[in-house]
Amino acid sequence: MRPVREKSHRLRPELYRGTCVVSITICLKPRISFFVTEKLFRLFENVLLTELANFRCSSDVYLFMPDHGHVIIRGLDESSDTLKPLRAFKQKTGFAMRSLRAPVKWQKDFYDHIIREDESVDKHIRYILENPVRKGLVNDWRLYPFKGSTTLDLDNWVDW
Repeated sequence: MRPVREKSHRLRPELYRGTCVVSITICLKPRISFFVTEKLFRLFENVLLTELANFRCSSDVYLFMPDHGHVIIRGLDESSDTLKPLRAFKQKTGFAMRSLRAPVKWQKDFYDHIIREDESVDKHIRYILENPVRKGLVNDWRLYPFKGSTTLDLDNWVDW
């Protein structure tokens, strides 16, 4: 019997390079609440911001729900690779989870969507910011504490 080989669902690597914009969702395994304190959020946020800078990327929005995270990564120039900061982030925070003896780890893969030029990035940002409202964690996304951006002032952000 031949071994089952999982098919990669990633697009061609070159599509993630340059000034593209990618919306990514990463999930915890098992799907239990983990991101529930300011201390954990800041620890993971610092790693994310460092890796974005290391790989010449920015983030229009990032938001950590209790059991998963969302990030929109934007390449800043032609040398950017929007997958590299996420992979480095998962590796470093995975090590932090093990060091903290956390009962979770990242799922092996992640969901991504390259935002085409004819799509509204603001629509994707709004969808991510409304996630805590849809889950009943807050009544207004502005009240949710575990979010940020390297490009936008979210306190004054209006998408219409």
